[in-house]
Amino acid sequence: MNSKITMAVLGATLLLTFGLAGCASTAGDSTGGADPGYGGVQSSEAAPSEAAPSAGGASLATAESSLGEIVVDGEGLTVYMFDNDTQGAETSSCEGQCATNWPAVTTSGDMPELEGVSGEVGTITGVDGAMQVTLNGWPLYYYAGDGAPGDVMGQGINGVWWVLSPAGERMAQ
Repeated sequence: MNSKITMAVLGATLLLTFGLAGCASTAGDSTGGADPGYGGVQSSEAAPSEAAPSAGGASLATAESSLGEIVVDGEGLTVYMFDNDTQGAETSSCEGQCATNWPAVTTSGDMPELEGVSGEVGTITGVDGAMQVTLNGWPLYYYAGDGAPGDVMGQGINGVWWVLSPAGERMAQ
């Protein structure tokens, strides 16, 4: 009976491993889900949140994390910038599968309230037509793999996703 259990566990492990490998990125263009910057949701002990916080009068604040003081939203969820975006551009480069893994930080139209954030905050029209929040000209995103306030699991994925300092600067480590 132990060999049946061992084989079942081994089979499940292989299935999970190869299933997650299918979420990993490969080289591709910047408009589809195969771009090296899209980073599929990584597994963790906690299940990731399924949806980004609701849009409304967004707010940005700072919080201490394992990476130092970073920018978070009003609920304490980490926000990220994407190196494949162009700073100051009026559009986001993250669409399709990228936008599924990295939902935009949006607002209902009001400029976000700031607490401890000294970078310049603005908005652009996101790929879905919503007003996407920017910091120092960089569109902001959540990572679907962050399950709780304070999580920074998106940091450094594929060398293009980064948390931001209160001044709105990329924190690459």
